[in-house]
Amino acid sequence: MKFGVMFANTGFGSSPDGAVAIAQAAEAGGFETLWTVEHVVVPSGYESPYPYDPSGKMAGGLEVFDLPDPLMWLAYVAGRTDRIRLGTGVLVLPQRNVVVTAKEIATLDHLSGGRVTLGVGAGWLAEEFAALGVPFDERGKRLDEYIDVLRELWSPAADPEKSSVAGRFVTFADCIMRPRPANGTVPIVIGGHTKVAARRAAARGNGFFPGSGSIEELAEIFTFLRAEASASGRDPAEVTLYASAAGRPGPKLDERIERLAELGVTEAIVGAAPPDQLADLGRELTERYG
Repeated sequence: MKFGVMFANTGFGSSPDGAVAIAQAAEAGGFETLWTVEHVVVPSGYESPYPYDPSGKMAGGLEVFDLPDPLMWLAYVAGRTDRIRLGTGVLVLPQRNVVVTAKEIATLDHLSGGRVTLGVGAGWLAEEFAALGVPFDERGKRLDEYIDVLRELWSPAADPEKSSVAGRFVTFADCIMRPRPANGTVPIVIGGHTKVAARRAAARGNGFFPGSGSIEELAEIFTFLRAEASASGRDPAEVTLYASAAGRPGPKLDERIERLAELGVTEAIVGAAPPDQLADLGRELTERYG
């Protein structure tokens, strides 16, 4: 089992020194991936229900602490690390100009030696979409199209250099984007806990990362994903599975890791710890479960 660190750009990781310390400690501890989270703005008093907590609210509300842009943060630490993968968990892609974002991601991947894993999601915070001037109701359709646009810009289908798209939300012809990602493209992981997200991962994703869930819930959604992938003609094994694994090594985590492995999960994600604890945690996890 491999392990990743979620919320890397929050808390200790939100300061310049803290970002480098978190990234280097995670790499020293043998973690596979640093995962960053995203909110451009959090409108105070938002009413949209947060889907990953029974309270319907994010921890801390994100109204009183820093949350650096995920791609800028990853670019900042890329030059201070050598091996660890640089992940977004998730980038709210429908909120962004997808052509500019494609350039940013390709540049980061090119300069980091092919270390980017792009996690994307449809988003849930309607008030944030409103502040950015992006329609909320069609965000799923926009996300689907944007994923296709990313791949076309990174690896044009009809011409080795020139990309063309004639979509509902994006239209351009014969556009050249350089540099390309180091390996020709970037793996795209679909985030979300719903069947809609699982269906999107089955159709378009290189990976699937439910934000949370019990073993029983994960088993159900992974079974659904595999059935959807098979129905669309894809090998379900093409979709890498990720899942959260909270807690310190011990009997409770032993059981969850064992069950996740049985479900086909290849990378378990833990929450960020202070830099002086993170490297030891990574070594302990790898020694016990790797």
